[in-house]
Amino acid sequence: MRETCIAGFGEVMLRLCPPGRKRFMQSLPGTLDATYGGGEANVCASLAMLGTPSRYLTALPPNPIAQAFAAELRGLGVDVGRITWNPKGRMGVYYAEHGAAQRGSNVVYDREGSTISLLGPEDYDFAAMLDGVEHLHITGITPSLSENAFASTLALVEAASERGIVISCDLNFRKKLWKWRPGTAPRELAAECMGRIVPLVDWIICNEEDASDVFGIRADATEIEAGKLNIGGYCDVAKLLLERFPKASRVAVTLRESISADHNNWGAMLYDRAADRAFFAPLDPDGNYAPYEIRSIVDRFGGGDSFGAGLIHALYSEEYAEPQQAIRFAAAASCLKHTISGDYNYTTHAEAAALMNGSGSGRVAR
Repeated sequence: MRETCIAGFGEVMLRLCPPGRKRFMQSLPGTLDATYGGGEANVCASLAMLGTPSRYLTALPPNPIAQAFAAELRGLGVDVGRITWNPKGRMGVYYAEHGAAQRGSNVVYDREGSTISLLGPEDYDFAAMLDGVEHLHITGITPSLSENAFASTLALVEAASERGIVISCDLNFRKKLWKWRPGTAPRELAAECMGRIVPLVDWIICNEEDASDVFGIRADATEIEAGKLNIGGYCDVAKLLLERFPKASRVAVTLRESISADHNNWGAMLYDRAADRAFFAPLDPDGNYAPYEIRSIVDRFGGGDSFGAGLIHALYSEEYAEPQQAIRFAAAASCLKHTISGDYNYTTHAEAAALMNGSGSGRVAR
């Protein structure tokens, strides 16, 4: 593994969940399980556990709750020495209620006035944040928080691009966000803002809906709500994204077919501009796309982030840098995330490689 420092910039939140699969109204007043989570933090944590050096960049208030988060990430091996500590604002919170069977999961955000949403580009030392960084990962979540958060994300991406740093962006459209400009619909605001960020990006990552929600680029004959995907249509989605954003060299798409909250089919596609073709994973013995059937899901939050981390890790590795191998590794790593509670993917390189190579029986390792 190369000594490549991957940096991720974004908001992290305190995550509060009812125990088990209880509903909020069953658990409150009462006890909620407290962990931390946020798209870019999840990627950095997963990268560190896979064996790739990572650095998490964010803005937090210097209080015990935020400092406990930094200590946790440091314990996982993530560099947290470039976090911007500022007394303005607070750490955001999100409440996550796990679904079951035909009842979907639900998220309630309480993140208005968070430190990262209040600070502007002038509050960061971008040179120090990017020192020694070869790759920067961002998402469409942080720009959705506020005009300041958008401006800060754009400024950091511009600074990274000027330094020749490779940039990946997970579009990550959140319909409950993108409300900071009154009178502008969330999708319209997302298209405008991401339309300024993505031209600077080298790798575009999205799920089966993001390209449609943000840029109006959709796969024909796909019914997301019915859990039916036209897998081949995502080749066209990737090609259209690459046409619109000529700097981008790769487009990766996670392919989730949601049969129920407990049962998903899971796979992914990587379109490589240099090869001018799409690579899918997982594949059956005949080389056809055959998604993982994930039953009895433990926790799907952070699934897309674990995919992004797995892809970045693989593409910077010596063993799995070839596109077909990289997408196989990323799909396997993110499949395993669905078996792990919390936002972070506590999966090792060896475990992802084992599943990638066919060891998926779940037998006890003795």
